[in-house]
Amino acid sequence: MVFFFRLLGHLPLVWVHRLGALAGWLVYQVSPRYRRHLQANLAQAGFGPEWRLPAAREAGKQSLELARIWMRSLEETNAQVAEVRGWEHVRAAQAAGRGILFLTPHLGCFEITAQYYSAFGPITVLYRPPRQESLQRMILAGRKRAQLHLAPADLSGVRALIKALKKGEAVGMLPDQAPKVGEGAWLDFFGRPAYTMTLAARLSETGATVLMAWGERLPGGRGYRLHFHPPGQALEGDTLARAQQINHEIEALIRQCPAQYLWGYNRYKRPAGAEPPPGACST
Repeated sequence: MVFFFRLLGHLPLVWVHRLGALAGWLVYQVSPRYRRHLQANLAQAGFGPEWRLPAAREAGKQSLELARIWMRSLEETNAQVAEVRGWEHVRAAQAAGRGILFLTPHLGCFEITAQYYSAFGPITVLYRPPRQESLQRMILAGRKRAQLHLAPADLSGVRALIKALKKGEAVGMLPDQAPKVGEGAWLDFFGRPAYTMTLAARLSETGATVLMAWGERLPGGRGYRLHFHPPGQALEGDTLARAQQINHEIEALIRQCPAQYLWGYNRYKRPAGAEPPPGACST
């Protein structure tokens, strides 16, 4: 895997994306389970069959483009950013000094947003360590930058995020990542209960500036267009109300670019030991 990623890291982005599109198509054809998840999730969100193959191809691009990020210097990685929209919101948040909470769903190239920001300020990113030791080493080597710090998805990582916000720094997370039992609640996502993390909502209660962030993948290997903007409505209410609103904010982002959402991700899975979702049979 490491050798393969190093090899990909030396290819032009256009070729990486072409290979990724082919890989995504192949996985869609040969994996019934993946195909079933992708089709069901698209249908649940109201998107028709015409989105299936584009979504599969974009998912393949997402997998392989990591090599161009992890195996390159920060300068080379950020050189792939062709356009940034909403940077004025980032500047305003930095000036406010209350810390920045970047919420980056599984949309487009979600890896590049924190990398890009780290060239302008310190950021701590929550991540879940993989089981494979070799992959863990590669992730650590590829993600760690001078101002980009990693926080494991456990109590120590949560403390690191809170500490960073108290210092007025930025933190980033994937708010649509399925949490472990006890770390979330069943909330609506495209009309169906999804076990939703509450950590993002709790961190929004600290007074930090909340910004939605995602990296749009441009066609033809032309790089990425980054988007930064506050939620459509300020997050208010208790933790569960905020978590539900975050889900709706993610839905709005996805509707802007449906093909680039990671539809094969089992967003509606029930964590081991969790109570069944509302309306479901407990047996």
